[in-house]
Amino acid sequence: MNFIKDNLANILTFARLLLLPVMIALFYLEASWGAVAAWLCFVVFVLSAVTDFFDGYVARKYNQITPFGTFLDPISDKIFVATLLVLLVAFGRVTGFWILLVLLIFAREFLVSGLREYLGPKNIQMPVSVLAKWKTTAQMVATGFLILGPHAPFALELGLGLLFAATLLTMVTGAQYLRVGLKHIGRD
Repeated sequence: MNFIKDNLANILTFARLLLLPVMIALFYLEASWGAVAAWLCFVVFVLSAVTDFFDGYVARKYNQITPFGTFLDPISDKIFVATLLVLLVAFGRVTGFWILLVLLIFAREFLVSGLREYLGPKNIQMPVSVLAKWKTTAQMVATGFLILGPHAPFALELGLGLLFAATLLTMVTGAQYLRVGLKHIGRD
């Protein structure tokens, strides 16, 4: 029992990755199960999103911040959001102009990850900003509504509106991180 208690933050982060195949399967099952699959996927998504909040909280409150958790949490977030965005495009929830927003989100994530990778060996940290936390929240809420799509009143419209807001936050935070990164790169 001590193992679970002592590693709860990392277990929550890892659980998010373990729930992802369940959500992928539910996307595919929607063809035969209909709204039931979409709602089950939404419930699993909410559980996954809650782990994203609580893993950091638990790590800070119980002094469980580890190099592994510091590495795994942002990677887990990116894999989680990227996979779901790809599924939303592949299954027609996000189409046309809205795909451009998904591509902008991907571009920002690659840019920031690349900057962190480049600056990490130089012991230069780019801490997560408050605005970036809002960006992640907007992405998560948008994704939740888009998962429900046609199976809940106004879910698709709300999801697309929130995707637009998330993309704006994505671009602003991407520019902030780029400015910080370029300042350090310019010193090389």
